[in-house]
Amino acid sequence: MDILELARQNQQKAWKILDSSGIIPAWERIGATVHLVGSLKTGLMAKSRDIDLHIYTDKLDIGESFSVMQELAERLSFKEVQYKNLIHTEEECIEWHVLFEDEEMHTWKFDMIHIRKNSRYDGVVENVTDAIMDRLTPEIRKTIIQIKFDVPEGISIPGIEIYHAVFTGGVSSYTELKQWIKNNPLTNSLEWLP
Repeated sequence: MDILELARQNQQKAWKILDSSGIIPAWERIGATVHLVGSLKTGLMAKSRDIDLHIYTDKLDIGESFSVMQELAERLSFKEVQYKNLIHTEEECIEWHVLFEDEEMHTWKFDMIHIRKNSRYDGVVENVTDAIMDRLTPEIRKTIIQIKFDVPEGISIPGIEIYHAVFTGGVSSYTELKQWIKNNPLTNSLEWLP
């Protein structure tokens, strides 16, 4: 099957899962504003079943954050939940990383980052996502998706490093990507824009 068609099918499935999960309305019930970021929003989801959400509230209330996760855990087939309290760091967030199993027994990862509005990183990833979408051409999209499919199983390379290599370095293959990352490490992904 053509990689672009396979990527399209994976993205279509991700949209259905996100919609049917009720994750966004669950967060909105506590007054949160939810932004989709990352590969699903940009259309660059390939074989990695990863859905990234940034969730903003005026204050970070651990109890409220846990109440949303409790509601979701009672309704959805979560297999694993990881919680990180970064409230008192420069990130000012609570990270939730959840493994979810769909009806076809595929495992999906939801990264839900609960961030205080007007904190240092408010909107930063959204700006990067929008910049990637603005500069994305059909050729660049195909290159990125091909590289993502070519990354061997068991090797994890963050999407942002692939985007950096393709947009900044003109990288066009997984082999070139490995060399690019070695010679041009992305030291702060939050400061890079394509």
